[in-house]
Amino acid sequence: MTISHIAILSSGGDAPGMNCAIRAIVRTALFKGIKVSGVRRGYSGLVKGDFREMNHSSVGNILQRGGTILQTSRSPEFMEKKFREVAYNNLKTHGVDALIVIGGDGSFNGAKNFGEEFNFPVIGIPGTIDNDISGTEYTIGFETAVQTAIDAVDRIRDTAHSHARTFLVEVMGRNSSAIALKVGVCTGAENVLLPHEEVDYQRIIDDVNRGVARGKESSIIIVAEGPKSGRSYEIRKNLKEQYKLDAHVAILGHIQRGGSPVATDRFIASEMGNLAVNALIEGKTAHVTVVREGKTIIAPISECVTKQDLHFTEYKKLAQTLSI
Repeated sequence: MTISHIAILSSGGDAPGMNCAIRAIVRTALFKGIKVSGVRRGYSGLVKGDFREMNHSSVGNILQRGGTILQTSRSPEFMEKKFREVAYNNLKTHGVDALIVIGGDGSFNGAKNFGEEFNFPVIGIPGTIDNDISGTEYTIGFETAVQTAIDAVDRIRDTAHSHARTFLVEVMGRNSSAIALKVGVCTGAENVLLPHEEVDYQRIIDDVNRGVARGKESSIIIVAEGPKSGRSYEIRKNLKEQYKLDAHVAILGHIQRGGSPVATDRFIASEMGNLAVNALIEGKTAHVTVVREGKTIIAPISECVTKQDLHFTEYKKLAQTLSI
């Protein structure tokens, strides 16, 4: 099948570097003589037929911008086949031959079902700050989110030291430990609390007291948010009531999603966007651009539709060892 018109959408949570992928897709496709349409607000825009043609200027001066110029959304209606059929008809009406989806595991599940039902060429690009998609070692946005959190913790560390305080710094990660662990290692946190585990309060107290015994007056505890943001407040309450430790809470929240992407995210996103277009030209479909052993390659979408926590054991051990 000859590809003459590609549509792009971003779905689910935004991530720094998505614009870099969009730019690479558009520029590569135009270089190959392929028309490109952007779909606004993810799968919702696909269902509503919210398409716009993109050219070289559409993606000018966006490499440094966070978020996604196409905007994004979570689309419960796309889980129903009748709405996926509406989306398919919209694509055909606009003369689109193939679809590139930038998003996470939920977005890929939607893309997989859509491609199979309508025999429609689909390629996925992994974009989520949590770095938790199966089949790939890296997802666009992770390194920027980590750097944003590190910068914030470094500032909080100054205040913690000045006032001899313990801070619980909450980072994103509902089911993923990746951000918490990497930030914990890079900021010298005294403890890292993960979303998968019960809080070991005695260990926190022991870690803080160990620091105090060698003259350290402040401590930083990194907390992965878990299922619901604000988990740190309950932890603070228990620490005060049960162990007489008065801790302060800083929830970093959505600042981790925004901001200018760092070089790693810009480069990998650009690689992935270029590879996605070339894969479609080569006749590949139902695939995802992934990073494996440091190389950006193509893998079947079926390998990338679940969550995973690649570095959990490895990084946890490192964080514990270095915090003594």
